[in-house]
Amino acid sequence: MSWIFLSMVLWGSLHSLLASLKAKELARRWFSENFMHFYRLFYNALAVLSFLPVLAIATLTNGSTLYVVPFPWSGLMVLGEILAVAGLAIGLHETDMWEFLGLRQLGRSKGPSRLKTTGLYRYVRHPLYSAGLAFIWLFPRMTLMILALNLALTIYILIGAFFEERKLQREFGQEYIDYAALTPMLIPFIKGKSK
Repeated sequence: MSWIFLSMVLWGSLHSLLASLKAKELARRWFSENFMHFYRLFYNALAVLSFLPVLAIATLTNGSTLYVVPFPWSGLMVLGEILAVAGLAIGLHETDMWEFLGLRQLGRSKGPSRLKTTGLYRYVRHPLYSAGLAFIWLFPRMTLMILALNLALTIYILIGAFFEERKLQREFGQEYIDYAALTPMLIPFIKGKSK
C-alpha cells in the first residue's frame, strides 16, 4: 500500500510541477515561445505515460479484496461509471477538447480565455474532477490496492481543485468569485462558497 502512495506522490509532484506557471515560464525561457505551442501536448503525454507505472503497481500488486458489490447493485455502479465517462466527454467538449489535449495550440497561439459557466459548469465548477471522482469510487470490486489508489487520487484531485481555484480567481477576478458563490465546487446542488 505504501508503494501506491509513494508512486502517487512522485506522479502528483511531477504533474503539479509541470502544470505550474513557473515551469511554463522556465520552458519559455529555455526553449522558445514557439515551444509553448507544444507544451500542453507534451504535458499531457508525460502525465499519461508517467501514470502507467502507478496503475501497474495498483493492478499487479496482490491486495486483499475488501468487498465485491453483488448484482444488481454492481450494475448500477457500472452505469454510474458509464455516466461519469459521459460527463468527462461532455466536460471536455464544453471546454474545447482539442485545446485541453494540446492539439489546438499546435496551429495557433492561445487566445484570451473566457470563464465557462454553462452546460455542466452550471452545476459544478470542476465537472471533470467530479466525473473522475465518481468513476474511481464506483468500482464494484474494491481491493486494498484500489482503495489506496483511490484515496491518493482523491487527495490529489482535491489539492488540484484548490490550486485551480486560486488560478481561476487570479485569471477572472470578481467574475470567478461571483460564480463560485453560486456554483458548488464538485458536488452538484450543494451551495457554493459563501460571499
